[in-house]
Amino acid sequence: MGGYLQILVTLLAPLGAYLGYQILLAVYDLWTSPINVLPGPPNPSLVWGNMIEIRDAENAVKHEEWVDKYGSTIRYKGFFGRSRLYTIDVKAVNHILMNNNIYQKPESVRYNLGRILGNGVLVVEEDKHKQQNPAFGAAQIRELTEIFIDKSTELRDIWAAEINKDGVNGRIEVLSWLSKMTLDVIGIAGFNYMFGALSIDPTKKKNELNEAFSTIFRSGTRMSLIPVIRGLVPALRFLPAETDAETKVASKTMARIGDELLRDSKIALLAEDRNMKVGKTSFQRKDLLSLLLKANMSKDLPANQRMSEEDVLAHSTATTWALYHLTQCPEVQRKLRNELLTVWTDNPTMEELNALQYLDMVVRESLRVTPPVPSTMRVAKQDDIIPLSKPVKDRHGNMLDSIRSPPIVLFLSISNTDLTYRITKGQTLLIPIAALNRTKSIWGDDASQFIPERWENIPEAVGGIPGVWGNMMTFLGGPRACIGYRFSLVEMKALLFTLIRSFEFELAVDPSDIMKKSTIVQRPLLRSDPKAGNQMPLILKPVGRS
Repeated sequence: MGGYLQILVTLLAPLGAYLGYQILLAVYDLWTSPINVLPGPPNPSLVWGNMIEIRDAENAVKHEEWVDKYGSTIRYKGFFGRSRLYTIDVKAVNHILMNNNIYQKPESVRYNLGRILGNGVLVVEEDKHKQQNPAFGAAQIRELTEIFIDKSTELRDIWAAEINKDGVNGRIEVLSWLSKMTLDVIGIAGFNYMFGALSIDPTKKKNELNEAFSTIFRSGTRMSLIPVIRGLVPALRFLPAETDAETKVASKTMARIGDELLRDSKIALLAEDRNMKVGKTSFQRKDLLSLLLKANMSKDLPANQRMSEEDVLAHSTATTWALYHLTQCPEVQRKLRNELLTVWTDNPTMEELNALQYLDMVVRESLRVTPPVPSTMRVAKQDDIIPLSKPVKDRHGNMLDSIRSPPIVLFLSISNTDLTYRITKGQTLLIPIAALNRTKSIWGDDASQFIPERWENIPEAVGGIPGVWGNMMTFLGGPRACIGYRFSLVEMKALLFTLIRSFEFELAVDPSDIMKKSTIVQRPLLRSDPKAGNQMPLILKPVGRS
């Protein structure tokens, strides 16, 4: 009995010490953090801070409510009462994104992503690349368009067969199918490899890589303290969590397949190189993995220009939300279909897809309203000054034109329009992708509504949004912007082109039953059945064409 007690004490001692340490840090943060003078919501929990409120609301909604109530630059409480900075000030966000040497992804986030995704080729591995990598240039994406169309057509034919089955009544769970389609596209376009996710009969056999992705990126409504503690305290990463077993199996599957793809691609590239040295002609591999490997061999590859984890994960989710919006706006769906049916071919080129103006507006508007990744986090690696385009009033009535070095009178009310405060080393900041995309002060009072026509005459203020594409934050900005955005856009257009020409889409449940939850990417759940996992059930009706 004494031995078990000793083991229990050994296990609980570091946990107790950590909790005590976090309480001390929370108290210290309460009295010393410069951003505590900023307005923001009250702290309902010493352990959870405002995180339960954020979890219970849809992605970005709670933050948007706080901005409406407290102003454009606020603070709220994270785990264990630690203050977090949140701002939709475009000047401040641009400063954070452009100074990626100062503002980096927190170690706890990198740890949790690493546990899920590993360092395999399906995410980064040696395929880290420069922003101008030729693998994601317009010329390469032009060659991949045929793959996008072919797989979209295969998916269209599968859905046509599915809705004709007895008892189906036109109902399709589109998210799972779009995930399989995207996996096949990434397999062929990215690795010159046939995953065959679409071709496998789900009643007989499951695709192991698709199952692994579904397990790892499953969104839920529960919040567990153990992953939070493990992320923050390396010494306590031995603590077990409920989903560890299935996540470990899925991660091993992804790593094994990724290693196989990397090995095969390297062998092919070496063979190609040998043939060229002896003067033989050989087929030049043009899949993304080969191009990324070639780029990685370059000695001028900067260490800070890497492909982010989120870049690989958002393709199918983006199209799912676009279809959802079209079910809620039947007139938009009809208008889009009419434009698409003016195209004489079922196999358009990239240029033909990009020439479809209303399709482009629908894609832009869907990515604006429901970006696949609704927010991302950064931590300051050193003290810094963050400029603000719009002064904010602190809790004492002072006007702040930036967040920089604080005077001694941190908690005193004085009249000084130049009073400023600093961001200190270790400060956590949340970059509000979805909220900035839907900010009323920029986009107007209808900012949260899906209105593709707004792109015919966008507000002048959107020019200040520091995004890499489309006057929005969906693909971020600065050195860490998503370099694969062209891939995502053309794939999404190819899917919508093929599917909207073939089917009318209706939502199979009440709109209020759909909620948005994130595990890295923003995916739908049903309020009536959250345990069933991520899904988007739609009713499909064939479009009659002469």
